[in-house]
Amino acid sequence: MSAPAQRLSAPQVRVALRASVGHAARSQFAFRASTWTGIVACVLQVILVHLVWTAVYGGRPDVAGVAQVDAVTYAVLGVLTTTLFQPFMFDSLLGRLRTGAIAFDVMRPVSAVPVALARQLGGTIAQLPAAAAALVVGLALGAIALPGSWVSGLACLLSLVLGFAIALIVNFTVGLVGFWTLETGGAFLIYRMLAQFSSGALIPLWFMPDWLTSILTLLPFSAQVFVPLSIYVDRDPGWHTVQAIGLQALWIVILLALATLVWRRAIRRLVIFGG
Repeated sequence: MSAPAQRLSAPQVRVALRASVGHAARSQFAFRASTWTGIVACVLQVILVHLVWTAVYGGRPDVAGVAQVDAVTYAVLGVLTTTLFQPFMFDSLLGRLRTGAIAFDVMRPVSAVPVALARQLGGTIAQLPAAAAALVVGLALGAIALPGSWVSGLACLLSLVLGFAIALIVNFTVGLVGFWTLETGGAFLIYRMLAQFSSGALIPLWFMPDWLTSILTLLPFSAQVFVPLSIYVDRDPGWHTVQAIGLQALWIVILLALATLVWRRAIRRLVIFGG
């Protein structure tokens, strides 16, 4: 059994995590064709979403009590949000599980958990050029309106940060399935489909049946996309806005506890040097 790793100071940990973020981002930018493909795909998606939702309204000012400008803005911002929130950066974790390199990650001075989250953050940073290009196109098309109020804008920024934290934690937890299966393709496919639908990224929860909306709002996925974007277009923020953000914070606590439990069980499956 090797000697325990030396504990690092807080500044050293921060340097190590920044290095992990940078490495993950650079590894994505290394494939220029993939980067440009992602930019073009995101821009085309914004254009198509704008055209489709405009056609759905067909000149009507509102549908189901939702104004056209709000629906189009929500849909376009939904494309940008999902591009950043769900890069699905799990290849590195899965590859390290298959090769056994995860054992060295566990023994390193910096815990494997923050390193894995830092890599996901790096993957998100790599999506910024695509999201930025799509944002410019959306603004040029007039598909993105200003927030409902300045309070809504500030609350949306806070809600987006919390939504991103929820996405990171859920993504990481799903990735831990690899400790048991060594193959996470099926789990990620199911998760992606469930997350995109339940989060309101594809169809805002406003347009879903009341009974389905009631169920989906109880899941953490809606806290990733629907909550921040619905706050953005809200022209009358108030106590309901505080409640929505509070629920996001509660989900972070719950999901952190769940991720910790799953991680501890996953670590037990590792055999390091016969230990």
